[in-house]
Amino acid sequence: MWFRRDLRIRDNPALLAAGVEVLPVFVFDPVLWDASSDTRRAYLLASLTSLNESLAGNLVIRTGDPSRVIPQLVKEANADSVHIAADFGPYGSARDTKVEKELDVPLVRTGSPYAVAPGRVVKSDDTPYRVFTPFYKAWATHGWRAPATGALPTFVTAPSEPMPQVTSPVPLPPAGEAAAWERWKQFKKAALAQYDETRNRPDLDGTSALSHHLKYGEIHPRSLLAELQPEDIVFIKEICWREFYADILFHNPLSASRSLDARYDSIMPWASGEEAETFFNAWCQGRTGYPIVDAGMRQLTTTGWVHNRVRMIVASFLVKDLHIPWQRGAIFFMQHLRDGDIASNSHGWQWTAGCGTDASPFYRVFNPISQGIKFDPDGNYVRQYVPELAHLVGDSIHEPWDTLGGYDKGYPEQIVDHKAEREAALADFASIKGRT
Repeated sequence: MWFRRDLRIRDNPALLAAGVEVLPVFVFDPVLWDASSDTRRAYLLASLTSLNESLAGNLVIRTGDPSRVIPQLVKEANADSVHIAADFGPYGSARDTKVEKELDVPLVRTGSPYAVAPGRVVKSDDTPYRVFTPFYKAWATHGWRAPATGALPTFVTAPSEPMPQVTSPVPLPPAGEAAAWERWKQFKKAALAQYDETRNRPDLDGTSALSHHLKYGEIHPRSLLAELQPEDIVFIKEICWREFYADILFHNPLSASRSLDARYDSIMPWASGEEAETFFNAWCQGRTGYPIVDAGMRQLTTTGWVHNRVRMIVASFLVKDLHIPWQRGAIFFMQHLRDGDIASNSHGWQWTAGCGTDASPFYRVFNPISQGIKFDPDGNYVRQYVPELAHLVGDSIHEPWDTLGGYDKGYPEQIVDHKAEREAALADFASIKGRT
């Protein structure tokens, strides 16, 4: 059993399909390991440690090109098959095909990291969906299997390499299957019923915060769906968004780094030069002078996670206030996020930028001031991450320039004027309309 993005033993159909005597293995693939960040590397190591405990210490660790490592391990163990959960990402699917060609035994794909595998839901003409709402309707109609159950196999072992040692630059939450289920239990009890009202409030613990658990397959979305009711439709749709973006990437592999609307990469007049670099650095450091933006960026760099509403706010600010391409922001996010998932990250950025899927036009520009006042009404979120403004009371924290003593603690002034940059962004968009 070759574990990848399914680091659990519960509801793991590939593991159940592997037989009665199974050698569990994880391969540190240099292609993926080297491209990752220390935050995600450290989280992965903690998750693997937890998985190994679930496997009674039998998890075999190897390092190298899987197309060499897996066939070699098959020979060592005299295995008669290799079992995996199917990978639908551009690199993962190509890697698995390469491994399959090198094996003298079957490579058996069972299940995937999704309730409905990418490519399964298509329109009546067999073309993929590009808009979320009809995709959601078709996805819900298609449905999904119940969680996989059955007796676990007997685990055997083989010589194993030590795991790498990595120190996370930020504090990380507990990793592993048990931690995932505990977080789900807490969210379901305390916040699920109010999810529609609280999910946009970064000052509240109103989201599931399961994204890193789902990223590594410590819990399966099908397991969550099995415990949800029809009245939980808003949360069900959030699960579907993850599956929608995976489907978009499956059908458009280059969209991980290229705009689905090619004009945004070829003719949009993006900012460049020294001033653009200064602005980009200010955004990265959380020193733009816009409190909700700066709080979000500091949350990212100090915790490895950002509230979803704030992700949209900071993304809109980079693209439409600073006129910097979404790809730069997406790369920075992937360098810092503990839940960094290429499909969700790239397409979430494209959605906000207006160059991706769905009815998300470029002319919708998030106002960072009104967004802060609306979704952080008491200023507690900003106060947590921007100590220079902690002395301000209530929602005045979102407008320190209009508050006596607002800059007394060293908070920076606004690097751009939002109203003026919004107009500039709309003019840039108008300049490419009708062009190809």
